[in-house]
Amino acid sequence: MIRAAAALALAAAAIAGAQSRTMGEGSHRMELILERLDGNTWHVIDPGLVLNQGDRVRFKFRTNFDGYLYVMNQSTSGKYEQLFPREDTGQQNRIAASQEYAVPATETAFRIAGPPGYEIVYWLVTPSRLADGVPRTTPPAPSTAPRPAPTLIPRCDDTVLKARGECVDSSAGPKLIPRGQQIPPHLTDPYGKGPSDLMFLRQKDTSVISSPEPLNGPVMYEFRLAHR
Repeated sequence: MIRAAAALALAAAAIAGAQSRTMGEGSHRMELILERLDGNTWHVIDPGLVLNQGDRVRFKFRTNFDGYLYVMNQSTSGKYEQLFPREDTGQQNRIAASQEYAVPATETAFRIAGPPGYEIVYWLVTPSRLADGVPRTTPPAPSTAPRPAPTLIPRCDDTVLKARGECVDSSAGPKLIPRGQQIPPHLTDPYGKGPSDLMFLRQKDTSVISSPEPLNGPVMYEFRLAHR
């Protein structure tokens, strides 16, 4: 699982840009950057990089529309928790167009821990604040619940490994939530009914999630963090 751990001070840097707009106007675009703390310095890394136990990471997030951001995690151990907003990672989750935000937004980082596999980090963007937020942890599953699929172990892409000398898993990074995939029950309705035609692009190490149509309601997708 990824846990909040003390790190260097993080600051959400505001970037001047286009005039803000709401989720109901024009096409929409979200950008995600994954960073890892190496020594005392944050470095942008490939979103598919296979991480190691104890690695500390954070995200940079930017949109071209206004809204509210919620980030949740389903760990390799099966535990679910809300990563943002909360007291230790920042409670101000209002996002404005063309501004860049750090997640976490405080003097913390997410620490990689738990069995090898894929952390599934859910990104939920809504046009208005959720009155009750989202639950911090997953309620206990009934004894009759189906068993989860076997844990998949990240594998290095040989082509990328030869070219860059890094262990990169092409199945990691931002993805549309697969149809039929089990997600925390309280996220399936209405949040799991977002647009199914999102486009996922790569611009160097920046992940771009875009929708050609206006987002008139909540939108949710996942970011898979691979780790040993």
